[in-house]
Amino acid sequence: MNVLIIEDERLASERLVTLLKQTGEPFSVLGILESIEEAVNFLSSGMKPDLLFMDIELGDGKSFEILNRVTVEAPIIFTTAYDQYALQAFKHFSIDYLLKPVQQKDLQAALNKWRKLIIQPVNVPEQMRQLREWLNQEKPKHKERLLIKSGNKLQYKSTEDVAYFYADGKEVYIFTRNENKKFLVDYTLEQLESRLDKHKFFRISRKAIVNADAIGEVKGLISKRLEVKLNQVCDHDLTISRERAASFKAWLDR
Repeated sequence: MNVLIIEDERLASERLVTLLKQTGEPFSVLGILESIEEAVNFLSSGMKPDLLFMDIELGDGKSFEILNRVTVEAPIIFTTAYDQYALQAFKHFSIDYLLKPVQQKDLQAALNKWRKLIIQPVNVPEQMRQLREWLNQEKPKHKERLLIKSGNKLQYKSTEDVAYFYADGKEVYIFTRNENKKFLVDYTLEQLESRLDKHKFFRISRKAIVNADAIGEVKGLISKRLEVKLNQVCDHDLTISRERAASFKAWLDR
């Protein structure tokens, strides 16, 4: 199979190629493209990959723009670090996706699904049209306030007042901006990640989600990880793995 990879994180694309080799599937990489413009030019040239791996967040925008500018006739396996809304759309239209960092078993399952599409072909252009319509529908409202527990009382806090969320075991707390007070919330980080405004909040690790307005600076570490420093007192280690680093920087720079 001829594979085209649209991915602006070098480590992520290298990992994907390595995992593809480990599947034992015969494949050839037609190209590794890092931007919307590169992808549009490549696909407009007449090259016809059998399968596309497409990152959602690219340095010059969301990869959905590629679908608006050029006809895509090959099945797509999307990759993403955090775009929960898009994941729901892909599930609905039976287009597979992989969460970063990509895992071997997930990649193999996606390839198995692709193989079934070859045996029972689907109308990919029509599927792409339906996907675009789905994505252009009005998006669900983001959560604007949260119910919190304070002693034996229930209160609520605006999400704008949250500096970051932190998971301590099975419990999740919010730490407020300026006051830096701690409150227990009855949500998991996964639930919060899907309901918060993606432009304001980013899940930097398994344990933390941060508010962009609370970030003071970001430091690079020797291990290629990033360290987030808030513009207030913070007792937790807020570091970002090197796999998430590029997505985080793209999120900050949007």
